[in-house]
Amino acid sequence: MRKNFGKDTSVYPMPVFIVAAYDKDGKPNCMNAAWGGIYDTNQIMVCISEGHKTTKNILESKAFTVNVADAKHVAEADYVGIASGNKVPDKMKKAGLTTTKSEFVNAPVINEFPMAVECKLLKFNEDGICIGEIVNFSADESVLGDDGKIDPMKLEAITFDPIHNTYIKLGEKVGNAFSDGKKINE
Repeated sequence: MRKNFGKDTSVYPMPVFIVAAYDKDGKPNCMNAAWGGIYDTNQIMVCISEGHKTTKNILESKAFTVNVADAKHVAEADYVGIASGNKVPDKMKKAGLTTTKSEFVNAPVINEFPMAVECKLLKFNEDGICIGEIVNFSADESVLGDDGKIDPMKLEAITFDPIHNTYIKLGEKVGNAFSDGKKINE
């Protein structure tokens, strides 16, 4: 038997994206955006309101990065979500986060987070949907496996649990995509 919860935004997993952009003076700012994902084959989407400093920066610079939060930096990821760049001018510094300018877009890559998606702004809808064209994604060598690809176990990406207001580290492999389902037709 199922229990009904009514209208709710509780979906699993909810990624913990740290969205970063430069202001008009080249100063980086970032925010935690748990509502987002792939929008199209070469596009990513994050849902952010216009009141955020990061949103203003994205609209001015026409570029942003989406940094994947990891288990090693839970406190930093949470802090940039609860502190406003409009009220705390050096919130990234206070969180201990440093940046490097992307080689591909005019946006900061956050050094402490091991994976980043670098984007050009395509559009910002009136309902707060920010869509970016993925120009590059990069990963720190520390999260690569022997095959040279990102190893999810080393990445230790976190997800937001909206029911309990917790962060959960993504875990073990349970199957093979585009493969295990073929067994049903056998």
